[in-house]
Amino acid sequence: MSNVYWACAFVLVCITFYRFALPRLKRFDQTNVARIAQQARDTADANAHIRHALSVADEQVEEVQEIKVGDLTHFLFEAEVFSSREDAEEMRARRVGVVARRFYEELPSALMSRGEGGPRAPVSARERAGQRWKRTIH
Repeated sequence: MSNVYWACAFVLVCITFYRFALPRLKRFDQTNVARIAQQARDTADANAHIRHALSVADEQVEEVQEIKVGDLTHFLFEAEVFSSREDAEEMRARRVGVVARRFYEELPSALMSRGEGGPRAPVSARERAGQRWKRTIH
């Protein structure tokens, strides 16, 4: 009788895996396939570095938050309250542009400081831009 219980438990574990874990694994695989395909397309695209810099900057900038005050809805971005989402998203887009632009402004000096065969700078231009993005003025 205990073998029947073990067989039932095994079948339930398989059903649970098929129902919950397998779709997550498929989504993970699809994401990886899309990322690899994008990397292959980026090798031929001259503007891929700009898209990559913007995506990294987009990760570094906080999202717009929605705040409900009674019946009114306000939007918060970097401790500034906006009455419409469009205004808040526009300010966020500007911030993303500033962070990405700062990366390109610091890139030549970071490459020059490293020199030919010299030691690597302790912090890269992208890392410095990520550390200083909070100090920029809108």
